[in-house]
Amino acid sequence: MKGKWLLLIALVLVAGGFLLTRFVENRYVYFAGYVILQYILLATAWNILGGYTGYVNFGTGAFFALGAYTAVVLIQSVKAPLIVLILAGGLVAGLLGLGIGYLTLRLRGTFFSIATLALSVVLQTMMINWDYVGGAKGINIIRPSSVPLFGNYVEFLFMVMGVMAIGAVAVAWFIENSWIGRGFAAIRDSEVAAECMGVPTLRLKLTATTVSGFLMGVAGAPFPYYITFLEPSSAFNLSYAVNSLAMPMVGGTTTWIGPVIGAVLLGTLQQLATVTISSALNLLIVGVVLVAFVVLAPEGIVGLFQRVARRRSA
Repeated sequence: MKGKWLLLIALVLVAGGFLLTRFVENRYVYFAGYVILQYILLATAWNILGGYTGYVNFGTGAFFALGAYTAVVLIQSVKAPLIVLILAGGLVAGLLGLGIGYLTLRLRGTFFSIATLALSVVLQTMMINWDYVGGAKGINIIRPSSVPLFGNYVEFLFMVMGVMAIGAVAVAWFIENSWIGRGFAAIRDSEVAAECMGVPTLRLKLTATTVSGFLMGVAGAPFPYYITFLEPSSAFNLSYAVNSLAMPMVGGTTTWIGPVIGAVLLGTLQQLATVTISSALNLLIVGVVLVAFVVLAPEGIVGLFQRVARRRSA
């Protein structure tokens, strides 16, 4: 019954987003909305590995950029449509997640986090030296001139990212309410105990890295059309790693709704700072909010509400 209500809410959100494109002409609304929806997708993807399973990933930028550069290759070579770019970007990033999982998941704690950060540095170096995708100087991407049912391509990208963000949240909800989610929670609480109880820890961890990487690649695939000029410094921007980690921690890492709350809160604050003060303050805002929540509400907004509810019911 709960799943049917969530499906209905998802359909209402998609319909609401489409109606928004009918009545709001200010393009910045869609540029800002795209970024917030992108962070919902990235935060949800990070939380599948970092929140549910307990393996902190600093390599979000690598998977995101891999999705973006996969799209660039397909645009340059065969002028592939957006749906192909999204699927290809997700598959390539998912395969990278699977491969990296085999190599690094025997590492734990800080060692795993450093390995994922090193992955981002290695991939960025490769893209800087690959002239076909622009190398260090970057590459211009021309958006399609028009798209049916939408006044401009930015509105279309906004809707596409909205649908993908809802899809990612649905995946997280399914995982959380299935035996996979219970297995992830067992690994997070005590991997040794989980192995003793017969939980297939390696298989579950590989599932987490693959699904997380796939969703991050999906998030990156439309990015070349959004930004229209792609260079390594923008694709591998540190803000993706910082935000995708901070947003679930602010919202709450043990539930599917936490990353959504954190992404909407921090993403909106950053967009407001961009138009009123300076975009240079974005990471400062993230840092201040994250420190405040670590001190005052270490379990995030969802955990804070749950704690208050338990006290009232006691």
